[in-house]
Amino acid sequence: MQRFKALDVFRGMTIFLMIIVNTPGTWSSVYTPFLHAPWHGFTPTDLVFPSFLFAVGNAFAFVKSRWEGKQLSDVFGKIFKRTFLIFLIGYLLSWFPFVRWNEVGEMYFKSIGTTRIFGVLQRIALCYFAGAILIFFFNKRQLIIASGIILFGYWAMMVGFGDLTLEGNAARTLDRWLLGDNHLYGGEGMPFDPEGILSTLPAIVNVIGGYLVGHYIIMGKELSYEKIAKIFMYGCVLMGLSYVWDLGFPINKKIWTSSYVLLTIGIDMVIIGTLMYFIDFKPKPVSFKFFEVFGKNSLFIYILSSFLTKVMIYVKIGDASLYGFAYQNGFRWMGDYLGSFIFAFTFMLICWSIGKILDNRKIYIKV
Repeated sequence: MQRFKALDVFRGMTIFLMIIVNTPGTWSSVYTPFLHAPWHGFTPTDLVFPSFLFAVGNAFAFVKSRWEGKQLSDVFGKIFKRTFLIFLIGYLLSWFPFVRWNEVGEMYFKSIGTTRIFGVLQRIALCYFAGAILIFFFNKRQLIIASGIILFGYWAMMVGFGDLTLEGNAARTLDRWLLGDNHLYGGEGMPFDPEGILSTLPAIVNVIGGYLVGHYIIMGKELSYEKIAKIFMYGCVLMGLSYVWDLGFPINKKIWTSSYVLLTIGIDMVIIGTLMYFIDFKPKPVSFKFFEVFGKNSLFIYILSSFLTKVMIYVKIGDASLYGFAYQNGFRWMGDYLGSFIFAFTFMLICWSIGKILDNRKIYIKV
């Protein structure tokens, strides 16, 4: 079905950008659009993660009909199993390769006591679980109300129990209290996890938003220009509301503010509406086969890219990692920024090639 094709393309575009963003040749030379906003603000890179959650919700629109007539234990058994596996894989990737090199080149085991507990896959797992529960029990109107309660409740907690700085935000305070500094991400120069516990709450709304859009597409009368126009219109309304809310609760990916949720859902609606137009209504539909390869095995290819990256960083060639060696000797001559980008693009093509082999053999790996 073409509607599934649009979703595959949307997922594929998200994974395509996610891999390029995550694998520059060197982090010291990255084009600005491929970096997250330092704190408040928004860049194209800040759209990647919420778009993946939006796609998860979109898929629920097609899955929910399969739940009807099944026993509650069967439905929730699958939901629990998938949540557990995705979370576990994310945690093991944080721990992997389980050993590290010290400053003098000696190998040592990485302690589980210092392993980050939450991360990208872990947030996907939790949002998948919470989204599935809400979508299973709530109707459309109730989901909209629940989303409003979550977004306003999160705003109240963030402004009521801290400030909106990196050091003093309530999400960081809760994570440090519950998890301890050793289990948090340290990439901001201090213990702070952008995928922590409290900031996962508003991310659930990205899943709900994706579901509501998917439900609107497949329900009622056939897909039409009117439906696409309404998706565009409501997407623009959400973007407008996000910038109004930005005045009091700034758009911020790292603490996943409510205004950020509205903005990313709005943009995703415009993107998926555009894809449906080019796939469903153009006299000569545009081919998106390149992105479909990523979309059909999206979660597996993302896990694969993370695994390969960690292996290349771990393996040593002299004093450098295989990752650094490949960049310095194969891409550095192109210049700092261009070489770093081409390295990421090449890495993405390697992942795509593996996905293409699987697609040619009709192998679709699901967790």
